[in-house]
Order: sequence, then C-alpha cells, then structure tokens
Amino acid sequence: MIHLALLRHGHTPWNRAGRIQGRTDVDLDTDARAELSEFRLPAPWDQADLWSSPLLRAAETARLVSGRTPKTDPALIEMNWGDWEGKQGTILRADPASGFRDIEEWGWGFTPPNGESPAALRRRLIPWAEALTQDAVAVCHIGVMRVLMAQATGWDFAGPAPFQIKRNRLFILHIGADGWSADPDPVRLIKAAP
Repeated sequence: MIHLALLRHGHTPWNRAGRIQGRTDVDLDTDARAELSEFRLPAPWDQADLWSSPLLRAAETARLVSGRTPKTDPALIEMNWGDWEGKQGTILRADPASGFRDIEEWGWGFTPPNGESPAALRRRLIPWAEALTQDAVAVCHIGVMRVLMAQATGWDFAGPAPFQIKRNRLFILHIGADGWSADPDPVRLIKAAP
C-alpha cells in the first residue's frame, strides 16, 4: 500500500482575481510566499518523497513548505482549460453562449473548448500515481486533486463532491492492489519553528 498526500499550491494573482489558470504558468503572489514560508509538512510527510507539478506555483509551494527541491512530473500539470484559460469563471457562467458549466455538472467526459476533460486528466494521472514505490507528497493543482480524489472516493463529477479542497492541508490517499481510498479528514500543515 502506498500513501499519497496531495497539497494544493498557494495563491497566485489569478486565483485572487477569479481567473482560470489551467496550464498558464502563473507564479505565487507575495502574500502567498509569506504565508507558505510560515508552514512546514508535518511528520511523517516531511520525510516522504516530494513531487510537484513543473508549473512555478506548485514547485515553489513545495520548496517553501519542505525546504527541499521537489521532483517534477508533467503528469501533475493542471488540467488544460483551453479557450477558458485566463478568463473569469463568473463572466463565463453569465454568458450562455460560452458553454461554461460548473465542474460539479461535468461528468468525466465534459471538455472545455480546446481543453482537456477530467477523463483525459485521469488517463495521465493514474499511471503516475500507481507507479509510486514509496509514500509521497505531491504539490499540485485543484483539477489534479479533484481527479485523484474522485478516483479514491468514487465521485463522478456529477453533483457536489464528497470533499472540499482547501489550501495548507494534505489530502491523504491510499493506493493498493485492491483499489484506492481516501482519509475522510485532511491533515493541516504545521507552523514552522521560529
């Protein structure tokens, strides 16, 4: 059994503006850097393998909370939101012609225009996760976390998710020959020693 802890990257200027980032390589903002520098991974996760998406916001979050340089893998890059990247979800939602839907109404197959569906994201994530040979932390993106959490909980992107992804928390998955599961409660990062 392998245990995988997922951590969402810190805030970026686009997060704060409500803009869809997807694969656009937006860096952390100053406030996020200051906040993350006050946190550390709790034991035993501080000794686990450290992975991140190659995008700046994830790799820097990993370095700030661990003091180590993560291994990166393109499988962990955020879902491609296609033509919607850089746009605000509230504006897209208000325009019936945009085709925008909230993620809880997607199902596995819905795809943003010129983007990537959750099913496509799952096809690149599951082989990465199932190839892990020891416990690991992966600093990544909310789309990546939703797909991995859906795999572990049975959620199918139809209706409310049985989990809420918040920052500064580790979401623990268990990956074994008999399937996947998830801990019901996330583990908070700890305050760094002064």
